[in-house]
Parts: sequence; C-alpha cells; structure tokens
Amino acid sequence: MTSDSPTSSAYAEDLRVALDSIPGVRDLFGTRILVTGATGMICSSVVDLLLHMNREWNAGITVYVAGRREQEARNRFASFADDERFVFVPYDATSGDAVELGAELDYIIHGASNANPALYMERPVDTMLANIVGLSAMFDLGRATSARRVLYISSSEVYGQRHGTEAFREDDFGYLDILNRRAGYPSSKRAGESLCVAYGMQYGLESVIVRPGHIYGPSIRDADNRVSAEVTRRALAGEDVILKSAGSQLRSYCYSLDCASAILTVLLRGEPANAYNISNPHSICTVRELAEAVAHAGGVEVRFDLPAGTATVVHNLMDNSSLASDKLEALGWTPAFDLAHGVDRMMKVLRAADGTLTV
Repeated sequence: MTSDSPTSSAYAEDLRVALDSIPGVRDLFGTRILVTGATGMICSSVVDLLLHMNREWNAGITVYVAGRREQEARNRFASFADDERFVFVPYDATSGDAVELGAELDYIIHGASNANPALYMERPVDTMLANIVGLSAMFDLGRATSARRVLYISSSEVYGQRHGTEAFREDDFGYLDILNRRAGYPSSKRAGESLCVAYGMQYGLESVIVRPGHIYGPSIRDADNRVSAEVTRRALAGEDVILKSAGSQLRSYCYSLDCASAILTVLLRGEPANAYNISNPHSICTVRELAEAVAHAGGVEVRFDLPAGTATVVHNLMDNSSLASDKLEALGWTPAFDLAHGVDRMMKVLRAADGTLTV
C-alpha cells in the first residue's frame, strides 16, 4: 500500500495533530529509542512521529530501527536514511540471538510480530518466537544498554472470548482455547506480557505494555490481508468493498497515528508492569460499519461474499474485542481522529500516493 510522503501537507498535518495528543512529548528530546517492527503498520507510525519531531522541532532523538531488511527500512524512511540520528540495527525477532549495539539506550519499543492473520497459520512457530524469544532479546539488550524501560506491544486478542458487548478493561479476561490452530498468536502475546513482569521482578528492568485493538491508516502494507486493509485497497481502486462475513463483530478501531501517540504516551507516563488498552472511544464499531465508512469515502458500495468450509479459520474468533480506554486517557492522552475523520484522512493521504510511504 502506498501513500504520499509525510513531508506532504496531508500527512504532515496528521503528524502535528497526533503529537499534540502526547502529554509531555518534549521529554523525548535528546533520547535514544530502539524500535523493532519499525516498517510495520504501527511502529512505522511511531518512527514517523519521532523523525517528524527531529525535523520540525530539532528534537535530537536518535532512532534505532531494528529489523532484518536494511534496505526496506531505508526506503521507508528515505529522507532520513543518511541522517546520523537514524541507525539501522540488524535483528531477527525469531532467532533469540543477542543484539549488538555499542551504544546506550533510553527506551526500547518491541513491535516486531506477525500481525497478519494468514501468517499465524503459515508460520505459527515464528509468530510465537517473535512474541517471546524476540522480546527476551530486547530485555537483554535493555539490560546491556542501561535502558530506562521497555514497551511491549501486545494485542487485544489476549482477552479471549466472552459473551456480551461490554468493552474489555485491562483486568478482564475471557476464554482462550490454547489448542486452537491460530492460538499461537494470543497465547504468546499473553506469555510476552508475563515475561515483562518477570524481567522486572528478577532484573529490575522496568516495562510497560500496550494492547492495541484494530488499527487502520495510511501505513498499511501491501501484504496485509486484514479486513481494514482489504477494503481500503478496493475502495482506493474504485471497486466495491467485499466482506467475507456479515461484519457483525464489534471492534475497537484506531487510526494509526492515534495508536502511535498512545504508545509514546504510555512509554513516558505508563505505570511499570501495567498494561494499557489502545482504543478510541469514538471509533468502536462493527466490521461492517468500518467497511461502510471506507466505502463511503471511496464512493463505492459494500457487497458480501460469504465463504464456505475452512475459509474463515484465520479470522479473529472474538465477536467482541471492543476495549475500554479509561486507563489510557487517565495518563492525559486524547485521541484526535474519530472513525469518520480517520477514514477521511487515510483516504486523502493514500489518494495522493506516488510511491512507497517515506519520510
């Protein structure tokens, strides 16, 4: 998926708005932050915010981008590729190998994970290793570099299934069938959260956890097969949006830059060994309502193509994965993009696309 550069007016405006949502954001000035999964949908938005601060505010943040493919990272953040404050770090979240840095860090954000439901089925071992072994490697790096804290990006899927439409609070948990074929993702996310607490207990390394819901925005990638990405691609192409279910599942949708601003808020202000839902209370809706919003913005219709047999086995099993946002908002965070506004901004940025999203 492509979009205009964040230096263009549309995306640059969204970056400025998102930064205004982060209380105490200038406390990040002069810090050294390592981000894994930095070319993914969520963490690329986090890096965009940090690099925008450097460009517009001379923030002096050194951003370490950890990943397997250096050229992909340099393409994604092309205008900063030769900047001394943009540093690529070789890292494979599934290997557990030690990460060599040769510098001190202030913060680590671990977002490397298979977030594509099809990959849960195709590469279930890699999915689990990234969420546990990859996280452990980041904690070890944090200890070696005297990091202040590690932020772990978990998932709303840790809550499991329960009846009703009430939004999940951070201490609510439903049933999770650990032998389900796609359970490796939520099970390993749960284990990763426990590992955060364990490292704090045994080694004194501080950590915080965020649990995003369903994220949409201009940083979606071509390989993303989640509903929000599929319907966006079709609407941009002028094709009717196709849903392969009735779309009755209730979700907490959040614009990618709202998600990124929430992550940086928790990084700065979250209580150690605590988890925070990332949810915009103005964007809790059904899958169908999201599809309708995207279709309306694209000037197309919503149609249904309900598959038979095993075609739905990779879908999220939670009929309700809506999230309460009270705990996050108590830190001073406020979302900037409700569903209609967020979808409108996403489509505006993507329509101006002339290549891979870069900064």
